[in-house]
Amino acid sequence: MDGDSLEKIALIEKAIEDIRPFLKRDGGDCELVDVEGNTIYVKLTGACVGCHMASVTIAGVQERLVAMLRVPLRVVPVG
Repeated sequence: MDGDSLEKIALIEKAIEDIRPFLKRDGGDCELVDVEGNTIYVKLTGACVGCHMASVTIAGVQERLVAMLRVPLRVVPVG
């Protein structure tokens, strides 16, 4: 893994950490699972699993990541 990839993963983890308090307040959480190019795989846990607002949560994570990384990307939830 090159320096750019490590920097990208660090930014992704930072973005997830920034939203984590909001998710935990509602009894849920989100964790980074994998990064493949511009596709970010995350796992929702706790109250976020099966929540009717999960798609909004994923969209919010994606929006924050796009703003931080300044590249188009896709966030995909995994089970």
